Amino acid sequence: MWSRPSTSQMPTHQDCPQFNLFLEPSQRLELHSYQRSSRDYGTILRSLEGQLAVIAIIFFTAVPFSGIAFGQDSTELVTQKLLAGNYSRRGADTCLRCHDEMSPFPTTEIFRTVHGQPSHPGAPFAPPREAMLPAGLQCEACHGPLDEHGKQILADGEVRQEMLAYGGRGNVEASLQNSMCLNCHANYRRTHWEGSAHQSAGLACADCHQIHTAHDRVRSIGTQVDRCTTCHSDIAADILKRSSHPLRDSQLTCADCHAPHGDIGDHLTKHASVNDTCYTCHAEKRGPHVFEHPPASEDCTICHVPHGSNQPALLTRRPPQLCQGCHSSMGHRSMPQLASQLADGSASPFLIARGCLNCHSEVHGSNHPSGDRLRR
Repeated sequence: MWSRPSTSQMPTHQDCPQFNLFLEPSQRLELHSYQRSSRDYGTILRSLEGQLAVIAIIFFTAVPFSGIAFGQDSTELVTQKLLAGNYSRRGADTCLRCHDEMSPFPTTEIFRTVHGQPSHPGAPFAPPREAMLPAGLQCEACHGPLDEHGKQILADGEVRQEMLAYGGRGNVEASLQNSMCLNCHANYRRTHWEGSAHQSAGLACADCHQIHTAHDRVRSIGTQVDRCTTCHSDIAADILKRSSHPLRDSQLTCADCHAPHGDIGDHLTKHASVNDTCYTCHAEKRGPHVFEHPPASEDCTICHVPHGSNQPALLTRRPPQLCQGCHSSMGHRSMPQLASQLADGSASPFLIARGCLNCHSEVHGSNHPSGDRLRR
């Protein structure tokens, strides 16, 4: 069973990593390790010494909220719970009495994820190792101490004491939820999270991620696009257009181009500029060229729509109208296209078929000695 150690070894609220969240850095306490044996569906998970010291890390959940009556959502209430609550002696076994496969809030699949694997370094159910902060809190490391939440019998009118909840059933603001996740997940991939588009929009980690399931949709190639387009409905429409990147076929995912946790580039791109992101796949379009085409070297999105277009090659408009956006008859070097602008009053033959591209085929730049007309 998920048995606790002796009372003298039990952690206090000061051993809890959440307690440190509410203190200034100079006041934060060192966590003390303690051990307990553990069981997962009849299988003993022990370290070489026969005990398992569980690392207390902060992970996030996304379980839809329904069917259980909690009291008033309150950051203050949860804060007090973390500061003064009592931890269970049986650990995860206590939680699994209710949160089994038949529960409205099942949690058993967490043992099929890295968070529930003793072989994964730093996971909540992993043996202790140096340079980590061990505290055998298991589920309670993230949801707070069990305290009175585990009462089997409630009096008339009594509501079950709240645990710290995340995502759709979150009972604290997103910034606090995220701070708990970032206690462990604040690595180089989240360097730019603060101030990023998603953080500024008030998103919580659990709005996108699911932890109590073996299949986190936002991390899976086959379902990531569906997960992202739940919010980005305009992109969902774009990828259904005539010309689009192969997102529908799962040959490309949102994360191939975007850094959802923020980056130095615009539009959450994984690279410093839109062009550098595009060159990851379209390396043949990268310069420098002897004869550059300024919009191509400046920003691919001047001519292309990255998520989808009804024009060929993801173009914003069809040629020659696209070209005329810059090459107008108003002073810029150009080939006037409209009948009223021609000496004989007739429309230019270049309006037929592909127009400008019939001759100027190297629109991304050319190294050919024929010159800067980009014909070869």
